[in-house]
Amino acid sequence: MPHKEHHRSHRTGWLRAAVLGANDGTLSTASLLLGIAATHAPHGSIVLAGLAGLVAGAMAMAAGEYVSVSSQADTERADLALERKGLEADEEAERDELASIYIDRGLDVDLAKQVARQLMAHDALGAHARDELGISQVLRARPLQAALASGMSFAVGASLPLLTAVAVPGTSLGFCVAGVSLCVLALLGGLAARMGGARISRGALRVLFWGALAMGLTSGVGVLFRVAV
Repeated sequence: MPHKEHHRSHRTGWLRAAVLGANDGTLSTASLLLGIAATHAPHGSIVLAGLAGLVAGAMAMAAGEYVSVSSQADTERADLALERKGLEADEEAERDELASIYIDRGLDVDLAKQVARQLMAHDALGAHARDELGISQVLRARPLQAALASGMSFAVGASLPLLTAVAVPGTSLGFCVAGVSLCVLALLGGLAARMGGARISRGALRVLFWGALAMGLTSGVGVLFRVAV
C-alpha cells in the first residue's frame, strides 16, 4: 500500500498572505483604536477612525500584495522566456547544464545524463524551471489569489477589535479592545504555527509579544498627544 504523506508547502502562497492580513488587520486596527482612545476622543470618533483604518488597510494590503507578487510573477515569466530561448538555441547545452545540476546533487555522471535526457524528452521547459530556476506549479506566484487572501483576511481581522469598540463604549473600551485583540493574535499565531507544522505555543507567544508592544507604543503616542494639546 502506498505511503501517504501530508505536506504543507502547497499552502504557503495563500496561507502567508491570509495570516499576514489577519494579523495586520487585528493589530493595526486595535493599535489605532487604542491610540485614539488614549486621547479621550469621543466614542464616535474612535469608531470612525477604526472603520477608516479597516477600509484603508484592507485596500492597502490587497494592493501591496498584488504588486509585490506580480513583480515575482513577472520575474518568473522573464526567466522562463530566457530558458525557452536557450532550449531553442542549443538544446544539447541545456541538457548538459541540467545534468550538471543532478551531478551536484549526488548522481553519477551517466545517471545524471540519462535523467536529464528523459526529463527533457517529457517536458524540457518544466524540468529546467523546476530544477534550475526553482519554479514549480505548487510555489508559483499567484498575484490575484494573494491579494484577495490578504485584503479579505485584513478586513476580518480588523473587524474584531472594531466591533469590540462599538459594543463597549466608555473607559473600559481600551481594556476590552486590547484583551480581545491579544486573544485573537494568540489564536492566529497558534493557528499559523499549527498549519505550518511548528509549535503552537511558540507561534502564539511571538505574535503576542509584538502585538502587546505595538499596542503599548501606540497608546503611549495617544497619551503624549493628549498631554501636548
